[in-house]
Amino acid sequence: MNEKLRAKLAAGETAFGLWVTSEASAVTEVAGMLGIDWICIDMEHGYLTFKDIQGHLQAARGTDMTVLVRPPSQDLEPIKRALDVGAHGIILPLVDDAAEVRAAYDHFYYPPLGRRGIGGERSVKWGLDLEAYVQSANDELMFIPMIETQKSYDNLDEILSVEKIEHIFLGPGDMSASRGAVGEWEGPGVTELNLDILRRATERGISSGIVARNTDEAIMRRDQGFGMVSLGSDIGLMIRQMKEMASALGNETVGHRWF
Repeated sequence: MNEKLRAKLAAGETAFGLWVTSEASAVTEVAGMLGIDWICIDMEHGYLTFKDIQGHLQAARGTDMTVLVRPPSQDLEPIKRALDVGAHGIILPLVDDAAEVRAAYDHFYYPPLGRRGIGGERSVKWGLDLEAYVQSANDELMFIPMIETQKSYDNLDEILSVEKIEHIFLGPGDMSASRGAVGEWEGPGVTELNLDILRRATERGISSGIVARNTDEAIMRRDQGFGMVSLGSDIGLMIRQMKEMASALGNETVGHRWF
């Protein structure tokens, strides 16, 4: 698991990804065909179920694409079930401090690092590959906390000091909201704050990820040194393309205004 992604990050390259919000497994299938490095299936927002997650994982089978899940909370059930269904790691939302990271470790790692229970689900090929999986999972799975609150920024050094933290992911929108700029992507001071997080993580050998909202922003984030850059979300990319086409067509087709 995660061999291609870890190799890119270790080499200082940018790994481009996709945020998946639709239940359509064809999205993941096409992402794999296009050579996307990683996807994050978002359960924090929206309506996706664990059955949907399994469909995306099945669509990614046979590729070297990393499939991460953002669970809806830091609780035992969503983390454990995402891993049991076969996710290659999680992006943990709304982390405030190192204590929350270590608490989530209990659900994420097998003993002695955590308390994850051993089951016979899809991750272990329904028991056919149980021994190999449980022996390697603690080293191969990726645990990525999100730095997206003012509290997490205030506690950044202690979060980055937690054992086994290899990567973090930034959330500018929620960071802005936590600082009073609700609804803004990068509210006052957040642009500088994001770059400070990137710098401090890089100094510790920890890579940082972020979502880009358009091509120019993806290029900018790559050039700034972000290791994981999302090209956007599946639905967001569709909307972006449709709006660009509508604009080029004068916003009208067959007498109906699109946007």
